[in-house]
Amino acid sequence: MPNIKPISDLRNYTAVINEVTYGNRVYLTRNGHGECAIIDMKELDELDKIKALHTLMSKLEEAEVSIREHGTISADELEAELGV
Repeated sequence: MPNIKPISDLRNYTAVINEVTYGNRVYLTRNGHGECAIIDMKELDELDKIKALHTLMSKLEEAEVSIREHGTISADELEAELGV
């Protein structure tokens, strides 16, 4: 069951923070609408890693599509293009 609280409960900050654990977020509302969430730092780190992995996999997929559609160039051609 989601742990949903009005943002005014942050007046008692310690009590709200004590309810946050890994996998148990506290969702804060303002005027009955979702405003923000408080999550465990380890969970946040894992979510950041998953996001970075997803971004990397998307870029790799784009590169594979580009290679299939446009091919590749040799190392000599790359050096000439870069002026190295």
